[in-house]
Amino acid sequence: MMHRKLFSIFRQGSTTYFYSTLFFPPVVRAKVFVLYSFVRVADDYVDAIPQQADAFYAFRDAYRKARAGMPAGDVVIDSFVHLMEECRFDPAWVEAFLASMEADLTHSPYRTIEELETYLYGSSEVIGLMMARILELPEASWEAARSLGKAMQLINFIRDIEEDCRMERTYLPAAEYEACGLAGITEADARRDPGAFGIFLRSQIERYEEWRDAGEDGYRYIPFRYLIPIRTASDMYSWTARVIARDPMVVFRAKVKPTPLRVVSGVARNIARTPGGGRTHSHVLR
Repeated sequence: MMHRKLFSIFRQGSTTYFYSTLFFPPVVRAKVFVLYSFVRVADDYVDAIPQQADAFYAFRDAYRKARAGMPAGDVVIDSFVHLMEECRFDPAWVEAFLASMEADLTHSPYRTIEELETYLYGSSEVIGLMMARILELPEASWEAARSLGKAMQLINFIRDIEEDCRMERTYLPAAEYEACGLAGITEADARRDPGAFGIFLRSQIERYEEWRDAGEDGYRYIPFRYLIPIRTASDMYSWTARVIARDPMVVFRAKVKPTPLRVVSGVARNIARTPGGGRTHSHVLR
């Protein structure tokens, strides 16, 4: 039975992931809840206002001690360490994740896409790798898993521009918005030149689409019983991207997220539109 704390953390943290994950088989679903609860707790410490640096470092240290054989007495950490051992996560993946979370405590703007991709590896690509391990996918799928993870994270950055600016964070590459004639990407900057802001944001969405397509190419490795939740989550991020591409200034008016009903409807649509439900398919349905 899923521990109530893990269920609560995941449900409060992500509409898209939570409702799509419900459609995994129970054993897999429980593992995904453990993974995302660990990720969410660490992320919440560095995203809090004010940031909870001491709590983050205590969490990180408790994880490292638990890995060394000293249980933390915390269901989030201890369950994750058990999952890590069971699914054979590379410890370096977890350290990369923790390093990216730590970077958020002293974050300065990322100047180039190369700088951002270093952060993205730890904050999202390794999560894709852990998911591949949970689903027991072949190593040939790992590059696609990394691409899909960072694509989804890029849409989060685009969607959350207003929130991140309030926290004095800028993830999207500064050199690229400056090349569009923008001094920054705050609402004031965007309103001074909405045309330039739209060009910049749509260029980031084009990058997302390239990464997403590379990630979805890995669908051919995923058994049908696992594919529907993953495809649905990706579809919801594509929906978010389309909404923002039509009206880039919407990021300052609302947090563009699918409703639970849209996510569940997406699951039903993917089941209905995927022929031969017992087989694996690489075709992307949008």
